[in-house]
Amino acid sequence: MTTIWRSTLTLVGATTLTFGMAHAQSPELSDPPEIEGEVVGDHGSHTLRMGIGLAESSPQFLSSQYFGEILEQRTDGRIKVNVFPNSQLGDDVQMLEMLQTGTLDMTYPSSSATTGYVEQLAAFDLPFLLPSREAAVAVMQSDVAQGMLDAFDGTGLKALAFSENGYRQLSNSARPVASPDDVAGLDVRGLSVRTMENPVHLAIWEALGANPTPMAFGELFSAMEQGVVDGQENPWSTILTSNFNEVQDYGTETRHVYTPFIMMLSERTWERMAPEYQELVLEAARQSADYEIQLSAEYDDWSRDQLAERGMEITRLDDEQLAAFQDAVQPVYAEWAPRIGEDLIADIQKIVEESSN
Repeated sequence: MTTIWRSTLTLVGATTLTFGMAHAQSPELSDPPEIEGEVVGDHGSHTLRMGIGLAESSPQFLSSQYFGEILEQRTDGRIKVNVFPNSQLGDDVQMLEMLQTGTLDMTYPSSSATTGYVEQLAAFDLPFLLPSREAAVAVMQSDVAQGMLDAFDGTGLKALAFSENGYRQLSNSARPVASPDDVAGLDVRGLSVRTMENPVHLAIWEALGANPTPMAFGELFSAMEQGVVDGQENPWSTILTSNFNEVQDYGTETRHVYTPFIMMLSERTWERMAPEYQELVLEAARQSADYEIQLSAEYDDWSRDQLAERGMEITRLDDEQLAAFQDAVQPVYAEWAPRIGEDLIADIQKIVEESSN
């Protein structure tokens, strides 16, 4: 058992808990970077409530703790962040609405949940657009991505930084999947696959012959356990930390969509902060986002291997099999590229190309 990092967290309905990334089998995750910088001036005290969807062992949670530690250290304890994991406060959509009304200070949604506010973000939902993590990070750190964050101004939401949710993979309880025909079923019914409430995701699974079923993440485990849906699609790390292997027998490394997270702050909370605090929050968000991307990269392959060790049958697609999935989802581009913006997609493809040189 290896303890990588220990910190203190206040949870809903619980006393203060000392949490460490320490369990029977844990990856060798990097320690958070040293916190640097002077203590900023005294501009009053803030306690920020932050709701996230994933579990305490996830890179999202660990980096959120690091974000809070930066703020607490750099303000001499005047800014504190209480993180509420496991969708305790609602799903991504509900928590974004709470930010708009000012009943919650922060959340950390998938970009897919935010396309109703900034439609250009649907570019990240296009299948197979980002072929590598290096390409994805180059896009997330580009001026194009900063323009997407800036586009939230006036929505009641302040978008702070992109980080990694990761490559989405298919899991299901019905059968191994190595081709679009396996998804569609042919002689048997197509797979019912839980998706986010996102029209591009729905289009992807419809193109593959599945029966896509939008559902809140917090309801997903019980829905799979009860057979309401056959499967779902999420990064390996999410599948592992959510214990989906307990109700899913098969996994396929499709890597069909790379989804970022976006660290978000209520505009009402932002406007109550002094400019020096605002600057610090932005700096801490970017630092913790970089750490989250690093943790996600370390966690991803390890999570897949752990799922296999715990009994999930993993199918890794070869180039020919992957090409079959890519061909099957081309109608999604035909439908959505004009709506998202063909110039925007071309700009992203240019960044992807430059990152591979």
